[in-house]
Amino acid sequence: MAKTILVTGSSGLVGRSCSERFLKEGYEVYGIDNNARALYFGNEASTRKGQAASLSQPGELKEFDIDITNRTAIQELIHKIRPHAIIHTAAQPSHDKAAEIPFLDFETNAVGTLNLIESLRQTNLDGIFVHLSTNKVYGDSPNLLPLVELETRFDYSDEHFQIGINESQSIDASMHSLFGVSKLSGDVLVQEYGRYFGMNTCVLRGGCLTGSNHQGVELHGFLSWLVKCNVSGFEYSIFGHKGKQVRDNLHADDVAAFTLNFVQNPKIAAIYNLGGGFSNSVSIVEAIGLAEEASGITMKVNYKSQARKGDHIVYYSDLARIQSDYPSWKINWDLNNIIEDLVRHQHD
Repeated sequence: MAKTILVTGSSGLVGRSCSERFLKEGYEVYGIDNNARALYFGNEASTRKGQAASLSQPGELKEFDIDITNRTAIQELIHKIRPHAIIHTAAQPSHDKAAEIPFLDFETNAVGTLNLIESLRQTNLDGIFVHLSTNKVYGDSPNLLPLVELETRFDYSDEHFQIGINESQSIDASMHSLFGVSKLSGDVLVQEYGRYFGMNTCVLRGGCLTGSNHQGVELHGFLSWLVKCNVSGFEYSIFGHKGKQVRDNLHADDVAAFTLNFVQNPKIAAIYNLGGGFSNSVSIVEAIGLAEEASGITMKVNYKSQARKGDHIVYYSDLARIQSDYPSWKINWDLNNIIEDLVRHQHD
């Protein structure tokens, strides 16, 4: 009998990639998605077009419209399907939006995570829980590291950080944004269920995760939104730091590949920074140039000197720990391929 996987946020970017990957590997996959992205960012961010067409055909995603903050509904579903693993990708994902909706943000990112992992513990103590956290759990502490300004980007000047930020970076005494706080609450909670109850849990502190299924908007989805602006002729706004702020980018399919690795070889209370690393890092200025090169269209840009509160100036992930524990996992999508994929998607 096929093992059962429950994916939250199953119509979203990472959730859809995870659902498809586990289905391909022969798992029975259930999904939860209530299209909250449209509530947060408007209909242009809706994931409904990515919703599973069928809820019953063999070998297809069985997807349900359930809000993860609905504890009773979550408990009933998990008790019914008794999943072998939960891949938790559902979230209020915006650094900026959280300040407008603090209760909904915290209830979704912190309480929703508690609803899921406690329901799994009550149903299957041997179950596996993979949680998509964020690099925003480190707050703006990376901004305190020595930086150097180069022609098109800022970068770390200390050679200790030249392969990126590792999991020992401080999560304390810094500005996180309310989103960072709610995600940190879920992050530490999942760790504690591993340590306290001995459950197989994994926290993935993602960088900029992207891909052609990403419904990027200005408040969330850096690279997807940038490419959408370029191809569609929209004006793209840069917020501070001369557009030289740096992020690492990872395709959702590479995230899905790792979640499969973890489910097949789980650990207790694992924590990993998960991003594209230095090789897939790019500044906004550099990304604009790559998008223009891929599309053949000149970008319209508006520069605003005020940076976003608590935002990272430079962040890319040190992947040493994750690659040491899972040496078979690797990044298959390089930065140029990701941008070309995003451009093709905008033309479709």
